[in-house]
Amino acid sequence: MTTRTDVPRWTAIPAAIAVALLGLPLVGLVLRVEWADFLSLVTTESSRAALALSLRTAAASTVLCVLLGVPLALLLARSTGRWAAAVRAVVLVPLVLPPVVGGIALLATFGRRGWLGEHLEALGIEIAFSTLAVVLAQTFVSLPFLVITLEGALRAADPGFADVAATLGASPGRVLRRVTMPLVAPGLVAGAVLSFARALGEFGATVTFAGSLQGVTRALPTEIYLQREVDPDAATALAFLLVAVAVVVIAVVHRPGRSPW
Repeated sequence: MTTRTDVPRWTAIPAAIAVALLGLPLVGLVLRVEWADFLSLVTTESSRAALALSLRTAAASTVLCVLLGVPLALLLARSTGRWAAAVRAVVLVPLVLPPVVGGIALLATFGRRGWLGEHLEALGIEIAFSTLAVVLAQTFVSLPFLVITLEGALRAADPGFADVAATLGASPGRVLRRVTMPLVAPGLVAGAVLSFARALGEFGATVTFAGSLQGVTRALPTEIYLQREVDPDAATALAFLLVAVAVVVIAVVHRPGRSPW
């Protein structure tokens, strides 16, 4: 790794401490895995069901994040004023809320006695404690990652290309599709990957809003928490599996030779 000459040498010390703080727990996790029994620990029926559910719901929530987050990021990047600041604050709230508080908020809104949930239930639509609840909880906590990442990319992009395209008669929709989005594609990919990884690891909001029904709402983080009480070796193996999946997802996008995020 090369560094610029304007970076003081002393920064290497706190940087090394930061890397150690982030990396040593992962090393400890690897050392605690019972490798001789790893396959049997992660291939039980409940473990396979939890992993499959996590992958499906994280993928679904990522799609929702892209569909909802791209327009929101565009509006925030191109708007100023109090309303934009207020909306941005709302977007940032899930980043600082304890996940369990987010789950309670979702339950208060979409639960059977929630202010929207009771009306939906009258129409035969039940959200809480269903697979849909898992997707909504994951989307709630992961959407800010896509919005903030993409907004930053949009603000950093040179607006001159879009202005030229508009001057040549391109409609706003065409400018968005052919000019703006290709320019910020790395930011969109980065935001989507971060959203997927965050959704994959979501626990607090999910277990509060969706519960823990095997094959329906018990995602992998919930399975790890439950196994921790009855089979610590299985919990450690599943925790390593979750970390490995997240690392692979990030490495596929941020591989050597690819443009930085």
